[in-house]
Amino acid sequence: MGSRYSLKYVVEPGGPGRAQLQQVLEAILAEVDGQMSTYRGDSWVARFNALPAGACAAMSVPVQELVGFGTRLSDDSGGAFDLTVEPLMNLWGFGPQSRGERVPGTVEIEQVRRLVGHQHLRVDGAQLCKDAAVQLDFDSIAAGYTVDRVAAQLEALGLRSYLLDITGELKVRGRKPDGSSWRVAIETPREDRLEAERVLELDGYGVSTSGDYRKYFTADGRRYSHTFDPRSGAPVEHDLASVTVVDGSALRADGLSTLLMVLGAQRGLAFAEERGIAALFIRRQAEGFQAQASTAFHALPTAR
Repeated sequence: MGSRYSLKYVVEPGGPGRAQLQQVLEAILAEVDGQMSTYRGDSWVARFNALPAGACAAMSVPVQELVGFGTRLSDDSGGAFDLTVEPLMNLWGFGPQSRGERVPGTVEIEQVRRLVGHQHLRVDGAQLCKDAAVQLDFDSIAAGYTVDRVAAQLEALGLRSYLLDITGELKVRGRKPDGSSWRVAIETPREDRLEAERVLELDGYGVSTSGDYRKYFTADGRRYSHTFDPRSGAPVEHDLASVTVVDGSALRADGLSTLLMVLGAQRGLAFAEERGIAALFIRRQAEGFQAQASTAFHALPTAR
């Protein structure tokens, strides 16, 4: 995945050892990478993306799950979430096949937008078909999916207390040896130093944060984020700097944090309230940052 992982856990009597846990964890990482990486030419998604319009490819169960989940998020958000935005990311210089950051013209954007959209995908049994030369990109949900897969395997092996981090997506279960809760800090989206906006005490939750403060470029005094609105074909332009979602499913938290980041603070908060989503929005203001939380987020236990 081009990133890092860490696992902190409480050793159980008769439980698995470190070598076994590492082997199991890395086997799942290798499987997901082999199916969903956009940076290797032999992955399933790379082969699917190379197919022409009208072609179909057999899907594995994980790919079926992610395509179905992505389609539901796209439908729920009116197209704000989309797994087919890779051509737009490449065009602007953020994707795996990009040729450098730049601001494309309107005509270029409109041409590429014709190759973007879940409506171009069709599931036929265990096959995925496309009626246009669309390209899939699972980066907005693959890490969350992987966290859930690994967490389920850890628990099957007998672990009852752990903090799992894969590329920044988290899953927390149980308590530390001294009986205290695992603590998860949510960063203020600053570029000059690390600073915690909130510290949560969690058990049984996945946590995902999306933001515009790590991947962006500036041109002619304007800031262009790597978060894209598929409906406009351009990076989002609002004051929302980051969104954190806490959910029992790391997959759901991962996808929703991206979706809410696209919607922006006002529409995103309304979306979260309507669906009972625990979300923290941090907006960039002239005097600093302003945090807004959904009702469900306010109900989460915080560290004192």
